Amino acid sequence: MPQTVESSGRASLVALGVRFQRMAIWPVVMAHVAIRQTVRQHRPLDKLLDCLINILAGGSGLVEINTRVRPDHALQLAFGRPACAEQSTVSETLNACTPDNVAQMRTAIKLILRRHAHCYRHNYQQDWQLLDIDMTGMPAGRLGEGVSKGYFAGERNRRGRQLGRVLASWYDEIVVDRLYDGKRQLNSSLQELLSMTEDGLELDEARRRRTIVRCDGGGGEDDDINWLLDRHYYLLVKIKNWRRASKLAASVARWYTDPKMADREVGWVETPHAYAQPTRQLALRKGKKDGTWS
Repeated sequence: MPQTVESSGRASLVALGVRFQRMAIWPVVMAHVAIRQTVRQHRPLDKLLDCLINILAGGSGLVEINTRVRPDHALQLAFGRPACAEQSTVSETLNACTPDNVAQMRTAIKLILRRHAHCYRHNYQQDWQLLDIDMTGMPAGRLGEGVSKGYFAGERNRRGRQLGRVLASWYDEIVVDRLYDGKRQLNSSLQELLSMTEDGLELDEARRRRTIVRCDGGGGEDDDINWLLDRHYYLLVKIKNWRRASKLAASVARWYTDPKMADREVGWVETPHAYAQPTRQLALRKGKKDGTWS
């Protein structure tokens, strides 16, 4: 019989699917996630994989499974799927998932991270580990789960969710991401995100002493700074208290012009605020049109 030739308009994603199979990523998920649902044609974890393929193919909603994944048999085969489930049955599987399934998936992702991520194999004796922590606003329709009013840069009165993420910056690898409601900000999430990172990367005290944490002013409250210092991290963070920042800036003895911005200067604080561990504190000021500084 003549051999059937499969083709796809998503050649790069097909190549990724082949690599995905060779790395044995999905078997880890199947070994740890158990969704209680009656099997008719496709197993729950197979339908979950169809959902993942749809996301990788650019789908923004489950309905696009029927137009992006189901017609593309070569793409299905690349990820080890002989066929693709219909979108409504994939939706039923997601609805059947429980908080226990979410915890199971997080365990699977942690094991995949430890097996394949470069950041997990980082040589702490040779170089510092660098972690960036931030929250990203994700506007969404008001009917979505977890959607609430919150801060979204450049958009007033918007609703959505917040994505907390920890990035291993030397390797461009995501260590942790966690979805929160729209009101959640970094000051109430930093310790949780970093605790999950410690678990995933197995950061004992020796490794934490060779790790730099960077975050913006959202992580600049005293409780978070002291928590990081007590756990022996090095950190680069902006102090959130603007009144304190003004007071600290008053103790700067010498200001240095920023070579990239002529109207901005920086200087070392001579009498720094006392945290749980000694720190060096740098003040920044910017010139205003009336000749004064802010």
